[in-house]
Amino acid sequence: MRFRALLVAFLALCLGVLTACSDAPSAVVNRNELTYDEILNTGLANKCPQISEFTRGTLPVERGQSYVVTDLCLEPQEYFVKEEPANKREAAVFVPGKLLTRDTTSLEQITATLSVGNDGVLTFKEEEGIDFQPITVQLPGGERVPFFFTIKGFTGKTEAGFTSLNSSTDFEGGFKVPSYRGAGFLDPKGRGVTTGYDNAVALPASADSQDFERANVKATELGKGTMSLQITKVDGSTGEFAGVFESVQPSDTDLGAKDAVDVKVRGTFYGRLEASA
Repeated sequence: MRFRALLVAFLALCLGVLTACSDAPSAVVNRNELTYDEILNTGLANKCPQISEFTRGTLPVERGQSYVVTDLCLEPQEYFVKEEPANKREAAVFVPGKLLTRDTTSLEQITATLSVGNDGVLTFKEEEGIDFQPITVQLPGGERVPFFFTIKGFTGKTEAGFTSLNSSTDFEGGFKVPSYRGAGFLDPKGRGVTTGYDNAVALPASADSQDFERANVKATELGKGTMSLQITKVDGSTGEFAGVFESVQPSDTDLGAKDAVDVKVRGTFYGRLEASA
């Protein structure tokens, strides 16, 4: 028995040494230093770049000038869904949701413009990039809520008086939320916006009933969301900045068949500021 215990302890020690000396990365700040095989199936591709916690610099900007934001990346980390209470006298609250989507939630490679007004108001406008991701979260009761996480067309502004990007810079504004489903999508009854049946053909006697009108008449509605970007870290030597964001946007409506609910997303973001060419 004593020999067996010593053998188990020896094997545990060997496994510990092998794990410590393994080439698999556990926490990496710069993904550019890794190969494809080192990133594959680790979840690191979904992580935004990071800046040191001790970085508290500034990025000077001149009034009347325009700048370019490159490599903008938003990494969602918390999800909440607004639920109406059973008692109408109580206010609706945001309930935490569990992420069901795999590691494909971040928005990245986004380009934006930053303009400085004569009054010192900074205007941030999203232009293009991988600026949308379909995500599904599950509520404590089991209900699943799909939504189209995006920052399309985001236009955020600061208060007046800014001469630089610093840890006190906050952008607030709105953005567009495209339909979760495309116009060519068919529901289980074969109904769609541009293709498929125009009613539930399995019920020929009541297919055009008003009870089914909302489910029959499909629509790819454009929603609206709001977002705040709060810069907390700036590296003046590299032009990098990072911080936290919070957005509130509508969920999927199943092509208009159901009401949307508000989804709140919180996370971190990263970007680089460059002078406009």
